[in-house]
Amino acid sequence: MSDWNDKIIEEFRANEGRVGGMFEGARMILIHHIGAKSGAERVTPLAHFPEDDDHTVIVASAAGAPNHPGWFHNLKANPKIEVEVGTERYTALAEELPRPERDEFWKRVVAESPGFGDYERKTDRVIPLVRLTRVS
Repeated sequence: MSDWNDKIIEEFRANEGRVGGMFEGARMILIHHIGAKSGAERVTPLAHFPEDDDHTVIVASAAGAPNHPGWFHNLKANPKIEVEVGTERYTALAEELPRPERDEFWKRVVAESPGFGDYERKTDRVIPLVRLTRVS
């Protein structure tokens, strides 16, 4: 997975936040997060769903795997992260959406990116949504 992510990260940075392939046309960001156990910084490319200039939502789908992705656990342990969007980098705080708000926002996620609905059907877990709020 690391090599795959490394290629996406490289393409993201070389093209002002745009990537091709299966992510062609998707709104992508890079999150810099700290490992909950290791303390090491990690960078993960993710699709995101902007709400406004200061808030965006990311999806902890892990492609429908039975467990939440590692980055989700890292954000729960260390919610202050760095975000790259386009050519900009900023600090954000990550917060899991409460279930009622998550369920409502999930409709938008699936409407804009139907593949997330496929991931939901593959797993028994509720796929968390995480709001990233820009910190001044």
